[in-house]
Amino acid sequence: MSNLDQIKKPIANEMEIFEHKFRDSMKSSVPLLDRITHYIVKRKGKQMRPMFVFFSAGMFGGINESTFRAASLIELLHTATLVHDDVVDDSLERRGFFSLNALWKNKIAVLVGDYLLSKGLLLSVENKDFDLLRLVSTAVKVMSEGELLQIEKARRLDIKEEIYFEIIRQKTASLIASCCASGACSAGAEEETIMRAHRFGELIGIAFQIKDDLFDYGPDGVIGKPTGIDIKESKMTLPLIHALTQTDTSTRKKIINIIRNHADENKRVREVIAFVKDSGGIQYATAKMNEYQALAFDLLGTFPDNTYRQSLKELVRFTTERKY
Repeated sequence: MSNLDQIKKPIANEMEIFEHKFRDSMKSSVPLLDRITHYIVKRKGKQMRPMFVFFSAGMFGGINESTFRAASLIELLHTATLVHDDVVDDSLERRGFFSLNALWKNKIAVLVGDYLLSKGLLLSVENKDFDLLRLVSTAVKVMSEGELLQIEKARRLDIKEEIYFEIIRQKTASLIASCCASGACSAGAEEETIMRAHRFGELIGIAFQIKDDLFDYGPDGVIGKPTGIDIKESKMTLPLIHALTQTDTSTRKKIINIIRNHADENKRVREVIAFVKDSGGIQYATAKMNEYQALAFDLLGTFPDNTYRQSLKELVRFTTERKY
């Protein structure tokens, strides 16, 4: 049993029910759409987002029908953004599977993304879950803004640390924040509690993204993506941003030149990785990640003490100590 299966135990039954409900929420009378949504369900990832929803709801008063809808809404909207992302990035793979656009071409992939968005909106409207809809729609809006901010800044390859944190707060942390907030909301928590749950999710999301950045510099075979993939895609990660601030102008220019013009050469990418490691970029990013994890734990300590809170703590640990 994996670490994650162990953590999931208190909500294993709910997660099983959720899978059926999520599948039902995507149903369509169009055979092509049904084939595609069946493919989406089959290649699901670690399902950490629904776990945050259920643990949060359990911690603040109990899991109910509204909680299942909150988890489905988040998965529908998130899946829609992933499908659209693959089209935007021209990605042919996601998590080792072919992307929708690789199998069914861009036009169909965009339409399927639109369909999933509308199914999420209807699921909420038909059940009058307007608070949930507001929370999750806000997250999708913020995620889009984060992506656009990253595109705008990435061209310059010299982004400051505060801009980096703003981008990851929007792109990654806003969705985990909405998971925790909508779980609390579905359990009937008060507005102030929902906002604290949102902040808790935001802190975890930031730590989660820094961990993802660190994978780019880790030893091969231990991680979920090949070393240097972010460098090859000219993505500015925290270890790299920090390393660039610690060096002289000529080295900085040299490193930026490699990323801009030689990112497809493995030897040059290894040079960037060595530079980041030698400049203390890894230690710095790890310390920052631990800082956000500690802030999340402090906030978690103010929430009701029960099994779900303990599981949330384990899930936070998993996000920052995972090997993939």
